[in-house]
Amino acid sequence: MHATQKPRYDDPLDVETFARHDQQRRYTAAMNRIATERCPGTPVRVYVSAAPKTANDSSWQRLLNRIAEDLPDGVELLHYRSAFEGSSYDWDTLAGRLDGLVVIGRSKRLGSRVHVLGPVARLELRSVVAQKPVLLFTHNLGLIPVIDCKSQVMPPADAPRLKLIAPKRWNRDSRTLQAALDALRPAAHDGQEPELCRTAPGHLVAPFATRSS
Repeated sequence: MHATQKPRYDDPLDVETFARHDQQRRYTAAMNRIATERCPGTPVRVYVSAAPKTANDSSWQRLLNRIAEDLPDGVELLHYRSAFEGSSYDWDTLAGRLDGLVVIGRSKRLGSRVHVLGPVARLELRSVVAQKPVLLFTHNLGLIPVIDCKSQVMPPADAPRLKLIAPKRWNRDSRTLQAALDALRPAAHDGQEPELCRTAPGHLVAPFATRSS
């Protein structure tokens, strides 16, 4: 007689998502609304938030290419150097012109599900997470909506960090991820160009750089 294998209940990470069903439902509805309201032909801008050590690594461009592959075609990726080159760090102004955010945290090892954001990245996330898609980049699981992750504020108190834990059984076909990607998908031209779309700003390339007169 074969012993029946009992399900494991001692691993709190052994879930598909840390979000409740009602949270997923509200999130999906909000993302669908963003996708529906996007004007055809307007650029979609996503900022990649990473620590200086990550951004200065030799694999940085390869990492950006990987993120671009996971996002819908046509998304414009921004990062610290491309957005703030030759200018001061004016996050509040930039955040109002972004469509989404991808955060890259520090992990102890490749493939870890625990990712720690520094104080700056935590504040960047907090400023947009209630209105726009915010995704955690992981090397082994790809992009994960932050809503599906377990979060924990970490010390020090004067510059708190944020720990994000990815669900162990994350599914890339998750409805929250698909809804977030749809919210970041550029809308195709349909032959009409409403006034709202014509007045939208152009692409963001070093938007705060000092311009010569």
